[in-house]
Amino acid sequence: MKNNQNKTLYMVQLALMAAITLLMALTPLGYIKTPVLSVTLLTVPVAVAAILLGPVGGVVCGFAFGMTSFVNALMGTGSVLLMGLLQINPFLTFVVAVVARVLVGLFTGLIFKGLYKGEKTRPISYFVASLCCPLLNTILFMGFLMLFFFNSPAIQASAEKFGTHNPLLLVILMVGVQGAIEAGVCFVIASAVSKVLHVVLLKNGSIKNDAVKDASQQEA
Repeated sequence: MKNNQNKTLYMVQLALMAAITLLMALTPLGYIKTPVLSVTLLTVPVAVAAILLGPVGGVVCGFAFGMTSFVNALMGTGSVLLMGLLQINPFLTFVVAVVARVLVGLFTGLIFKGLYKGEKTRPISYFVASLCCPLLNTILFMGFLMLFFFNSPAIQASAEKFGTHNPLLLVILMVGVQGAIEAGVCFVIASAVSKVLHVVLLKNGSIKNDAVKDASQQEA
């Protein structure tokens, strides 16, 4: 009976975090539009979900994040870049927009889980995971983009604009300021929110997270 209650609670928590991600995506809170790419703040709920609910929570919210990006491109309301890539290869565009974000949530959850298990690394686990989430989003999104679409007209036009055909340098020039903004916002908000909620939910038994269970057993 208790296990069923725990599973139900966990599913409710997952649904709530996914709903928050979708809500942000449908409001100006989720995306700040720029001429080519969109500055996204959706890494914040992904990071919080990955910390509070583990890798599964990160995957669910990462999927919600990615799907909003992909659907926006399909509807013609997303970033100019993704809308252009859809015309070239819809499947690979899906990988860039969705699969990359699923991996972001997964890896963020695993990073937090690993750090939280260690007594010495536990105090910094919230901060490291909150910083890794936006950094992973930039690395995986742009990495897949360069891997699959580097020779596309859209990317080559950017290469001509920035005066380089080096993929790594091009990524830095394309997302340098944007990536810094996303990383800074996510680091500040996600680390503060997740740490407070984590402590509160752990105390009242409302959180069921493998990382928490393992750490609790060590402390006992």
